[in-house]
Amino acid sequence: MVLAGTAACGTVENLSAGQKLDNAFEKLGKERSVAFELDLDTDAKSLMALDAEASEPGEEMPAEIAELLSEATISVSMHSKKPIEESGEKDFTALAMKVSGPDGALLEYRLVGDWIYARVDAAALGEMSGSPLPSAGELPPEAGAFKKLLEGGWIKLSMKEMEKAGKNMSGAEGFGTEEPSAEPSLDAKTQKKLTDALKKVIAEEVDFTTSGGSDGTEHIKATAPFRTLVTELFGALKPLQKELPGGEELPTAKDFADAPNKKVSADFTLKNGELTEVSVDLAKLAEKAKPKKLALVLRVSEGEKPEAPAGATELNIEELMTSMLSGAFGGAAADEEFGDVPLEEGDLAGDAQMW
Repeated sequence: MVLAGTAACGTVENLSAGQKLDNAFEKLGKERSVAFELDLDTDAKSLMALDAEASEPGEEMPAEIAELLSEATISVSMHSKKPIEESGEKDFTALAMKVSGPDGALLEYRLVGDWIYARVDAAALGEMSGSPLPSAGELPPEAGAFKKLLEGGWIKLSMKEMEKAGKNMSGAEGFGTEEPSAEPSLDAKTQKKLTDALKKVIAEEVDFTTSGGSDGTEHIKATAPFRTLVTELFGALKPLQKELPGGEELPTAKDFADAPNKKVSADFTLKNGELTEVSVDLAKLAEKAKPKKLALVLRVSEGEKPEAPAGATELNIEELMTSMLSGAFGGAAADEEFGDVPLEEGDLAGDAQMW
C-alpha cells in the first residue's frame, strides 16, 4: 500500500504506476473473500548453495529440506462479513491455511464459525524435523482425538471451550489473575506520520517501470538498491520510535553497513487492473552463490469461503488438560524425568501464563 501511494510523488511514469497500483489495492480491499499463495521460485540446488554461504562446516542444509522448501507453498484464504479493508479480527467468519510439500499437504488449519479444525501429515513432519512423532498405536487411550490427528484425520476444537479453559487457568492459584494487557496500536496521527515518512523515502529511492501486453496483463516493476532502501526506511522511522508500539530500538545505518547494495526489484502483475501476483527477486542479494533464480512469489485470487471439513473428531479441552497434567502422554518417560520430587510452595511462581 505504501508503494501504491508513493509512486505519485516521483516521475510521470511513477505517477502512472502509482495510480494503477493504488486502484488495484483498492479493488482488493473491497473484496469479502480473498486467497493468497506464497512460495519460493527456486530450486533445491540454489537453496543449498545459498545456505552454504552462511552455514558453519557440517551444519549445511540437508538436501531433503532444500527439496521441501523449494517446492513448498503456503495457501491462505479468508472470508469476512465486511470488505477486507474495513474488517477487524471479529469480522472474519472463516479462515483457512495450508502448508503443502512436494507430496501434498503437510499441515492444514481452518477457523469456521466457533470451531478450529486441524490435520497434519505427522510422518512427513517428523521426517522433516529429524524427530519422528509416535504412531497412533503408541498413544494411550487417554490421547483420544490425538490418535486421529496422527493418523492424518481432522480434529476440531471449540473456541468457546478454549476461552473458558484459558480463563480457568489464568484464574488458578500460581498462574496469575491479571487481565492481559491490550495490544499496542497506532493512533491515526501516528499512522499518518509513519505513512508520510515511508512515502518520502520510497518516492526518492524507488524507480518504477511499466510494461504490458494485449491480453489485459500489465507488469509494474519497483527497483531500488537494497542497503540504501532499508537504511533510509529505518532512518525515516527513527524520529517516530517513541510513538511506535513495542518501543524497541530500531536498527541504524551501522547495522546495515555489510548488507549488499545491489538493486532488487518487486514485480507487480495486474490483470484487467486487478492485482494477481507480486514477485520479489532476491537472487542478487547472494554474495558468492549464483542461483539461477530466487524469488518470493505471492499469488492473489478472489478465493472461496472456507468450509468445515466433514468427519472431524472433537478434541475435548478439559480431557486434554487432565491427561497432560496426570502424565497420560508422558508415561514412564515423564516419571523418569521428574521422579517423585515434590513441588514446594512457590515452585510455579514466576512461570509464564499459559493463556
